Amino acid sequence: MRLKSFNLTLGSQIFKACADEGRLRILHLIFVNGEMCITDLEKILDFTQTKTSRHLIYLKNAGILSHKRDNHWVFYYIKDEVGDIIKQIFQFLRKDVQLQKDLQVYQTMFTNRELAVNKRQIQEWQRGGGARM
Repeated sequence: MRLKSFNLTLGSQIFKACADEGRLRILHLIFVNGEMCITDLEKILDFTQTKTSRHLIYLKNAGILSHKRDNHWVFYYIKDEVGDIIKQIFQFLRKDVQLQKDLQVYQTMFTNRELAVNKRQIQEWQRGGGARM
């Protein structure tokens, strides 16, 4: 579902949510990767659990993020309704040095299998019969 109308109230919520560098860094990682869990965001951004959680709640209350549970992890993703707006924001920021560094850290941690997303993929593979020989 895409946003059918953009109004001042929604615009204000989105722009206020994007007024913080930490929230933009979180949003960017979620935007690029489709979904992220809080523990992965903490590790990548070197944020405390409290800081990360506070930012995620703010983004959720602004109507930008939603979440889904998978075992003991909660994965956050950008709502379809605001996806186009978020995409436009990151078009302007695509060459930002800090955002690029965050993606490099993500890639390194992903390659080293340090993230919950790796553990989730392994569990899905095992549930699907990949572990049977």
